[in-house]
Amino acid sequence: MTQPTTSAYPNVTYLNTQAALPLLAQVAVQVAVLVTKWSLRRRSRTQLRRLSDEQLRDIGVTRAEAHYEATLPFWRP
Repeated sequence: MTQPTTSAYPNVTYLNTQAALPLLAQVAVQVAVLVTKWSLRRRSRTQLRRLSDEQLRDIGVTRAEAHYEATLPFWRP
């Protein structure tokens, strides 16, 4: 697999020429990413809890596996 050239991605070239974010901004971005991940996990697990047996079979998950995953706290991957 070949690496994409930066000329095909002008935004990457622009970003590479910019100064790094200040430390506080970097921390803020990391916190935002973490909160987003947690939110997605919580939503996914809530939806998994609501799936029917037929839907679980379609995705290859047993009811016990779905229950285990759905009961994990949002901060656990």
